[in-house]
Amino acid sequence: MISHDEQVDRQFGPVAAAYVTSAVHSQGADLARIADLLREHAGRHGPATVLDVGCGGGHLSFAMAPHAVSVTACDLSPEMLAAVAGEAERRGLRNLRTQQGAAEALPFADASFDWVCTRFSAHHWADLPAGLREMRRVLKPGGRVIVIDVVAPDSALLDTHLQAVELLRDPSHVRDHSLAEWAAQLARVGLAVDAQDTWPLRMVFDTWVARMQTPADRVAVLRSLLQSAPREVREYFNVTSDSSFDIDVAWIDASIAG
Repeated sequence: MISHDEQVDRQFGPVAAAYVTSAVHSQGADLARIADLLREHAGRHGPATVLDVGCGGGHLSFAMAPHAVSVTACDLSPEMLAAVAGEAERRGLRNLRTQQGAAEALPFADASFDWVCTRFSAHHWADLPAGLREMRRVLKPGGRVIVIDVVAPDSALLDTHLQAVELLRDPSHVRDHSLAEWAAQLARVGLAVDAQDTWPLRMVFDTWVARMQTPADRVAVLRSLLQSAPREVREYFNVTSDSSFDIDVAWIDASIAG
């Protein structure tokens, strides 16, 4: 039997290169948005020290580094961090460093960072409250927390189907949380939501399962589940004949509650 952290490492280590080159992860208006915000912050207050929690393929770190004094890309997977370090060197991002660690036990001192960010990672955390407490702990007074992640619909029917396809594709998946759940969890650790936004993100089925090297038997079950889903599910997620579908992604901007 392996632990959840071992499961995450086992899932993502072998596919590290695929996540560095993934179009879904390397593109998006959210990357340009956070770069613009950091550039604006640098103009007003000076460059920020930034932490990217669960950095994955490093795309958030790559977007932030040109506008920060330093970016620390933190992840559980050594293979993922090696891929990120290699790509950062290729891009000439000398202010980007990598650090192995779990979100629930960040290896940094209190109040170490001006900005603490995470993108497409939190749905893998075994203990979201612990991860958020750690993000709050390492945030400097007056600092900013940015969360970008898949979010679940409020409907139980839609939520169940989303969690099912996520878990079948990737056994390290824990939960896509709803916006209401995010607001409540952030409030419990002393963080207040200042702004939020959502948008749809297209998952091209064949690429989606190939990126995670999902076994063929599970791919067949996923296709069956998506194609046989109730009308409400197929319409909400915009499921098409090739089993591609849309998911909801949220941007949550938070700070220490006053």
